[in-house]
Order: sequence, then structure tokens, then C-alpha cells
Amino acid sequence: MMFRMIMRRLGIGVVTLWVVSLLMFAGTEILPGDVAEIMLGQEATPESLAALRGKLGLDKPAALRYLEWLGDMATFDLGLSLAGHSGTGGGGATIEVLIGARLQNTLLLSSIVAAISVPLSVTLGLLAAMFPTSLYDRTVTFTTLCLVAVPEFFIATMLVLILAVQLQWLPSIATMTDFESVWDMLRSLSLPILTLCFVLLAQMSRMTRAAVLNVMSSPYIEMAILKGVPRRRIILRHALFNAIGPIVNIIALNLAYLVSGVVIVEVIFAFPGLAKLMVDGVQVRDMPLVQACGMIFCATYVVLILISDIASIVSNPRLRHPK
Repeated sequence: MMFRMIMRRLGIGVVTLWVVSLLMFAGTEILPGDVAEIMLGQEATPESLAALRGKLGLDKPAALRYLEWLGDMATFDLGLSLAGHSGTGGGGATIEVLIGARLQNTLLLSSIVAAISVPLSVTLGLLAAMFPTSLYDRTVTFTTLCLVAVPEFFIATMLVLILAVQLQWLPSIATMTDFESVWDMLRSLSLPILTLCFVLLAQMSRMTRAAVLNVMSSPYIEMAILKGVPRRRIILRHALFNAIGPIVNIIALNLAYLVSGVVIVEVIFAFPGLAKLMVDGVQVRDMPLVQACGMIFCATYVVLILISDIASIVSNPRLRHPK
């Protein structure tokens, strides 16, 4: 039964990827202009535009181009960047090369933020659930509510204004160069790390608190409370294990956000990540590059959600053995 549920979710993930590929291709098709117009500029003639579009394969029907692109994606062949960097007007740089270094930068930033925010937010949420209606709980609830209500670009702007402009403690631009030490790397990436940590801490700590308190309202928990079992022991030994499924879902969603939802943060700090690469691809109408980045983001979401679903099934006997 559990294997069947996992395979069903895997099938749903494959269908989701296919639907997203349709939407991604259709969305990039309706954008005004194309890479040929960007490359040739305002002085382009209709003849030169037609020649370049034929060289890049843009003169083919949309349905044929979609099928060719989908077949390449299915075989993990991302193809060539139409804008490219070879200077020949016909691409020349493979998308794997363009994405490789940027993906490493995004994964590095995401790993640092996850290593800081996940254990800290789970701890804050557990402590808030352990002492409900206390001053600590009210402080955490109020602070996280304020952070959730504030968009990340405002947090990033305020951090730049205070820490980079006024105090001049940290650099306002997050560069990825050959760092002499780990401290130099962390200092260079400190502002985007702080911005993302604030965003994730607010969301995960609130949802962790809500998940644990939801389990605390169960009859067996109430019986343990009536028997005089200490609240700390109830939460750590009983409620936490039953709330692992929702907490894992929370963590998976926020980790997926780290990889695919950091467009604003990467643009503000000029961080050379995958989201910034996709924005640059939109500006030059490099649609194969934009589509490849979009599919990587979607695949990340699907994989992480699949992992969280499996964790929920394994940790919950009612899902492992449904009636």
C-alpha cells in the first residue's frame, strides 16, 4: 500500500512537470520580441532577421519546437543558449555551462541559509509551543508576524541601508570570487544570507509552532497532561514525533523557495545565482535558457515535495495503513 502511494505521488510529479513545461513554453512564446531582434538591434532588416531566425531555428512552428525541446529535456540535453557568449550571433555556449556555475552558487547560498534557519526556526517554534501564552511566545509570535508581513525586498533594502550604507560593516554587493577564507565568503554573502534567514525563520517558526500545538490538542496528549506528565516531555517525546510530517512539509516548501524563489534577493545584491541568470535570459529573450531554468526550479519543487510526502507517509501510521 505504501509503495502504491509513493508511485502515485511520483506519477503526479511527472504530470506536474509536463504541465509546467506546457505553461513555461507558452509563457515564453507570448513574450514580445525574440532573441534575433535583441542581437541585431534597431538597425536589423527583415532579411537579416529572417536569416538569423532560420539559423536559430525560430522559424519552425511552435508545436514542433515544443516537441523538440521536450524531447531534449527528457534526455537531459539542455541544448545551446541562443544569445550565447561566443559573439557569432548564433549562440555557441551550452546551457549546461551557463547554468553549472550559477547553480553551484545558488546551492551554496541555499545550503548556508538552510543550515542556519532550519534548526533555529524549529527550536523557536518548539519553545513557543512549549510555553504558550507566555511572554516568550507572544514575543516570537509578534516578531514573526511582522517579518511575514514585510516583503523580502524591503528587508533587503533596510539591511543594505543600515549595515552597508550607514554602518559600513558589510558589502552591499554579494560577489563570488576566490575567497581567501571561509570568513571572507560569509562576509561577502552576509546580507543575502541575513535576508533569507529572516524570511524563512518567520515562516517556519510560526508553522512549526502551529503544527505542534495542533498535535497537543489530541485526546491522548490531553490525557497525558491530566496524568501530570511534564509539558516538555510530552512535546519532545510524543507531540514532536507526530508533528514531524507537517514540519517536514514546511521545511521542504521553504527549501524549494530557497532554490527558486530568491529572484528578488539575487537581483538586489547582484548575486550570480541561477535566478539572476534566468532574469538575464528574459532580458535578452534567450528562451531556451529561461525554459531550462524554469524546469530546474519546478523539478526542485517536485522532488522536495515528494520527499516530504514520503516522510509524512513513513512517520504517520494512519497513512501507512489506511482503512
